[in-house]
Amino acid sequence: MSTRAIGLLGTGSYLPERVVTNDDIAAMTPDATVEWILRKTAIRSRRFVAEHEATSDLAAAAARAALDHAGLSVDRVDYLIVSTSTGDFPQPPTASVVQQLIGAQNAACLDVNVVCAGFVYGLELARGLVATHPGTRALVVAADVYSRILDFTDRRTCALFGDGAGAAVVGEVAEGYGILNIELGTSGEHEDLIKVHAGGSRIPTTAKTLAEGGHFFTMQGRGVRDFVFDGVPPAIGKLLATVGLDTDQVDFFVPHQANSVLLDELVVRCGLTGAHTAKTVEKYGNVGSASVPVALDDVVKSGHVEDGDIVLLSAFGGGMSVGNGVIRWSAVNG
Repeated sequence: MSTRAIGLLGTGSYLPERVVTNDDIAAMTPDATVEWILRKTAIRSRRFVAEHEATSDLAAAAARAALDHAGLSVDRVDYLIVSTSTGDFPQPPTASVVQQLIGAQNAACLDVNVVCAGFVYGLELARGLVATHPGTRALVVAADVYSRILDFTDRRTCALFGDGAGAAVVGEVAEGYGILNIELGTSGEHEDLIKVHAGGSRIPTTAKTLAEGGHFFTMQGRGVRDFVFDGVPPAIGKLLATVGLDTDQVDFFVPHQANSVLLDELVVRCGLTGAHTAKTVEKYGNVGSASVPVALDDVVKSGHVEDGDIVLLSAFGGGMSVGNGVIRWSAVNG
């Protein structure tokens, strides 16, 4: 692979207009109270799609925002990668729908489904494609609509999730900047921790699976928590070691916005208390694979990220999968 520097040329995000408060969740969910939600998650609100919106609509809006930030016309996009576990359809790929919505007719399109870790996986795919095809650019979009697959009788999951999309344009940057390294990993022995059981080839959709709620999102919260605390800190330490950095050299930490209470403890366990941690989960909830790019765009648009800053991305999700990436920020990012 070429050693040319590959980085982010622009970021963007989109959140639906409908705000869903903790009072709203408590009103529709047995045993969920505002006090319980705040104590367990520290989430105060989340966004849900309108009736006419689907994942591709959110993805297209975030994609347009990222292209605008990068100052890139859509006809210059060579690859379009969409990360989602809540695609518009079982097939075709949601990326092909997004292509039509934004007019990216010159782009080769594909979907990635690594649940909440998908954006970092998409960045690594984009980095490889751009590095081996000089002059090309990739648009990586992560979008999820979890409100359509939540069981509102299960307070452990329905209080956590919202809908949203985030995106980044990937291309060549100045030497010494850009993506320094990305490390990916999967622990398939834990694949049952996060799951939608029915609707695939193993358990096809039937009247029985619908009646039994087999198409709802499920999560074993304690098992996920243990997986994150056991696996993410050492994975981050390994990644930083590969690029010769210590945790105290990280300026911005952008983790998957799983749960605000969990994130606070994760920061301590990773030794990243000296970094600025991007947090959008309190106002947007957990937006699946979109959470890392949404949080990243929030930090970028705040104007706080400066040329040369070290930005650490950390995503984890179903599979169970982990993706961590470290970037030396460039002024070209805005």
